[in-house]
Parts: sequence; C-alpha cells; structure tokens
Amino acid sequence: MRANPLALLPLLLFLALFIGSGVYYQSVNVDYAFYQISAPVAILPAVVLALLLGSGALNERLDTFIKGVGDSNIITMCLIYLLAGAFASVAKAVGGVDATVNFGLSFIPAQFVLPGLFIITAFIATAMGTSMGTIAAMAPIAVGLTEVSDLSLPLCIGAVVGGAMFGDNLSIISDTTIAATRSQGCNMRDKFRMNFKIALPAALITLVWLYLQGTDANIAQDTDYQLLKVLPYLVVLTMALTGFNVFLVLFSGILLAGAIGLSGLDSYSIAQFSKDIYAGYTGMQEIMILSMLIGGLGALMKAQGGLEFLARQIERLTSKGDNAAASPRAGEAAISAAVAITNVCTANNTVSIIICGGLARDIAERQHVDPRRSACLMDIFSCTVQGLLPYGAQVLLAGSIAGISPLIVIANIQYTWLLGVIALGTIIFGSYAAKPRAQLAEY
Repeated sequence: MRANPLALLPLLLFLALFIGSGVYYQSVNVDYAFYQISAPVAILPAVVLALLLGSGALNERLDTFIKGVGDSNIITMCLIYLLAGAFASVAKAVGGVDATVNFGLSFIPAQFVLPGLFIITAFIATAMGTSMGTIAAMAPIAVGLTEVSDLSLPLCIGAVVGGAMFGDNLSIISDTTIAATRSQGCNMRDKFRMNFKIALPAALITLVWLYLQGTDANIAQDTDYQLLKVLPYLVVLTMALTGFNVFLVLFSGILLAGAIGLSGLDSYSIAQFSKDIYAGYTGMQEIMILSMLIGGLGALMKAQGGLEFLARQIERLTSKGDNAAASPRAGEAAISAAVAITNVCTANNTVSIIICGGLARDIAERQHVDPRRSACLMDIFSCTVQGLLPYGAQVLLAGSIAGISPLIVIANIQYTWLLGVIALGTIIFGSYAAKPRAQLAEY
C-alpha cells in the first residue's frame, strides 16, 4: 500500500472544526460552547474531504466508507450505546439510580466516595473486560451521587472512566489484551504482570488524589432507600463480575428495572416502560452517529494510505541499517508512538492494536524489545490515548450520560494521564531485558 500523508488531512479538519469551534464559543462566553456545533456535524466536511482525496470511482470510495461505518467493532459499540441508554433511562424512571446512590452512601463515608467509585468501577471493568459496558452501568450512579452531595460531576465521571480504563487495560478477557498478546506472541499472564507494575502506581496516585478532592464532601439529604429498587444495579454488577456477556447484562438490567416499575409503581405502565426505553435510545443518538462516521472516516484514511504513512515514518526512525546496534529503548518508544498515533486516527484502541501489531512485532524483533513488554506498551498507550480523545467512545458515552462536554471529561480522567506519564517514564529510565520468543508461551 502506498503511503500518503494527505490522507490524514480529514482528521485534522475534523479536530479543527470541533475543538476550534468549542474554544471560540467558550472565549465569547457562550453557554454549552462545545455543543454549538455538534461533533456529528463537524465531521461531515472531513468525510467529504476524505472522499474527494480518494482515488477510483466514487462508488468504490463510498463502499469503503460504508464498510468502515458497518465495522463489527463500531456496530458493537452502537448496540452498547442503545442498551446503556435504555437501562439508564428505565432505572432512573423507576427510582433505581437514587436508591442505589443512597444505598452506597449508607455504607461509604462521604470522603471515600470518589476513591470508592474508582475502585468499584475498576473491579467491574476487570471482570467484564469492557470499559464501555462498565461506564454504561456506573456513570448514572456517578451522576446520582452529585445530585445528593456537593461532589463535582466532572470528578465523579472522571473517576468512573479512569476506573473503567484501568480494568479494560488489565483484564485478561479484554479484546485489547487478546489483540496485543496474540500479535506479539506472548502469554496473557506474563503481559498482565508487566502491565500491572505500571498500572498500579498510576491507580494508587489517582486514589490519593481523589481522596484529597473528596475530604470535605457533604451529603445533602437522607440516605433512605428501598432495596428492591437497588436490585437492577446489584444484578447488573453481579452478572458483570461473574463474566456474563455485556449485552445480556444490560438487557437483563432493562427487563428487571421495568418489572420493578410495573409491579411497584401505580403510575408506571407498559406504555411508559416503552417510552423510557426509547428515551434512552434517543439520548445516545449523537454518539452513535459520530461513532459510525468516525469508523467510516478511519476506513477511508487507512485505504488511502494515511496509516501506512505513519507506520513508515515510525519504522524509518527506528531502522538505522542492518549493522546498527539494537536499541530496546528506541524500539519501545516507536511501538508506543505507533499505536498512540494510530489510535488518534481510528478512535478505537482495539483496532489500533490490530493495525500496528505486525509493525510492532517487527520493531520488537529488530530492536530486541521483550514481546511481553511490547504487548504491554501497545495496550497501555492505546488505553491512554483512548481515554483522552474527545471523540473516543468511552469519553463520548460518559459525557452523554452526564450531560457535559467531552473535553471536560478528559480533563478529569487523572488515571489515564498518570498511566501515560508513568509508562513513558519506564521507557526513558527503565531497563527491561528481552526474553527470547522461543521461551515465551504462545497464546
């Protein structure tokens, strides 16, 4: 495939329109500055530009775009959006969110609410192997906490997204872990151990910071609750921890919340249940549209050689000739940069790992980078970037549930910032001896 730097222009145009317009409206004190020009609209000129830059018949370019829109990863995210929106809407309508918040606050002291939110979310995400499903379950609870206390909404949402990214990054059933270990030819257990040594310090620092932010928190109302209304969340969290499929988890939550409303609330009817489900659907339409358009745009950039250009530039920086001495540190930096930049272009951490897998393995072999270390860095930096993209699925979902700008969300996800800094520090100052691939168990 030919390398074409011009294929990256559509992404730059989208970022300029989306972020630039938000900054402008913010500077002139317009309320909801980043919602004046919504992201699904701001991306349309970028899609048009990507179609114009492509070669071949227009129908072929459109076919590439549509295949990107319909990618299995994109459709999976969209289905999670729908079920998450429906569950959140129905659970709130029947009083489940308020009851769950009060239930938690009756056991957890106010100053430990933020750290507790991070820990619970991280635990669920590790068990589920998906940050999306975890955010869908926990973000409404975070929003509810801010309604009965003086805790900051962005802080609570940031704690949820950070915990979700922590679990997704470490979980052995996460698609990112599977993609990273398979592409680098190492064992999941070994990758987990190496990954954990970097993720744990970032998590501990995050917990301390969250505790300090919540030491003066006050609960504004009584914490009375009906245990029956807490049941949908307890069932969802229990099913998640026991490894059930995320679709089954969320669908079960919708049915259970609806059943509680129908049996326990005189004014709740089948018609109202249907309306609440649909309201949850409509609340997710913006991020669904954006996710699909991002998928199509990414497919066009890949087909036109934009990602190939990035790969060749990174490979050129690390390849100094056959006789040049290998540099594991340079190799680690190149692998990390490759997956991070690709993630910026695709807005999907799993896809970025799959795209960069072959390149990363080649760099690791040439520069004597331990395959476990290579897999670890790919997962970490794709996770870090994914948690900092204002158009990334996790940030969009959390922002949509909380009703706040995605830029505000990413400014409050301390864990992902810390994870990236600590991982970068291990590249600059660390020393990892490479282990021959023959000694590594293939997954």
